[in-house]
Amino acid sequence: MSKSCKGLAAELVKCLSESDCIKVEKRSFRECVGEKSPCIPSECVGLRETYFNCKRGQAMLDLS
Repeated sequence: MSKSCKGLAAELVKCLSESDCIKVEKRSFRECVGEKSPCIPSECVGLRETYFNCKRGQAMLDLS
């Protein structure tokens, strides 16, 4: 994984750690990362999409 993806991963973990999904509902990070409910802030959803796109882009570079 490139350094840019690692930075996005860290931001995503921080964002989700502060979300109601983890703090209030006491769910695991793995459960919350795939969640689409209102307990995930739109900022986290945006970070998740950006992170997954980054990983996808890196995988495509590895195939070339």
